Amino acid sequence: METRTLGGGLEVSALGLGCMGMSEFYGARDDAEATRVLERAVELGVSFFDTADMYGPYHNEELLGRFLAARRPRAVIATKFGIVRKPGEYARTIDNSPEYARASCEASLRRLGVERIDLYYVHRVDAGQPVEEVMGALADLVTEGKIGHIGLCEVSAATLRRAHAVHPVTAVQTEYSLWTRDVEGEVLPVCRELGVAFVPYSPLGRGFLTGTYGKGQSYAEGDFRAALPRFQEDNLAANLAIVEAVKAMAEEKGCTPAQLALAWLLAQGKDIVPIPGTRRVRYLEENVAASSVRLSEADVAGLARTLEALPVSGGRYTEEGMKGVNV
Repeated sequence: METRTLGGGLEVSALGLGCMGMSEFYGARDDAEATRVLERAVELGVSFFDTADMYGPYHNEELLGRFLAARRPRAVIATKFGIVRKPGEYARTIDNSPEYARASCEASLRRLGVERIDLYYVHRVDAGQPVEEVMGALADLVTEGKIGHIGLCEVSAATLRRAHAVHPVTAVQTEYSLWTRDVEGEVLPVCRELGVAFVPYSPLGRGFLTGTYGKGQSYAEGDFRAALPRFQEDNLAANLAIVEAVKAMAEEKGCTPAQLALAWLLAQGKDIVPIPGTRRVRYLEENVAASSVRLSEADVAGLARTLEALPVSGGRYTEEGMKGVNV
């Protein structure tokens, strides 16, 4: 597995593993299968694992902590704080207070069973609190050795600049894929100006870009995609043209649609490190194989042009899910 370097010299595998779905949001969880995915990821050279305290809540960090304690792999661990949820509820509040940042960090360290969190993200930014305050608190945690690097999620370019002025930001994590390209307007250019790496989550459009979704789609109990605007029947039908374009080029390149979508992101620059998530070993292996798919500049530009003519129908989150996005 090729490696890439995030801001601040943090070296990670070119593809990371998003662990959220191992705990919730996509149906029933299976800790045994999740552990097999984590084990296989290490075997395949994945060294970058992404979690958050709100996944479960808490279950995902605990799961990863048990794996780390048992296998002790060489791994870069990223986790997040700032979204507050009650177990079993999707509703959330945002807390970026310095006190909450410190308490959350201490709790995540315990659950993960590590002495230092390699990359600690502000999961969502609270518009009502100056970002400088939470960055100051996180800078203190860096000085104390409790976190190695600071990241931000779903921020605006202006907020990134303000945060980076307090303490260097290592990475910005925001949804980015062939059907979610908003960051190309302002956020990604500012990341590059400041030397901040970019970590795309949901690089496969929550599974949509794999080509396995269609009209009359049904969802397992507990699958939050059933409530997302883009996955509603009318929007999903309209968005299928995007998948057809991806399928067409994937066939031409001799790879799967998922591999093409990941290869397209990897080709956007060495500062891009996608973190596709999965709960199944076979999908993990398929995703990792995307690192060997080579796209020419003409391929990358041609696919982008094709999709620009196919507007995306529906928002990516509900109103509740958009709290703290692009602040």
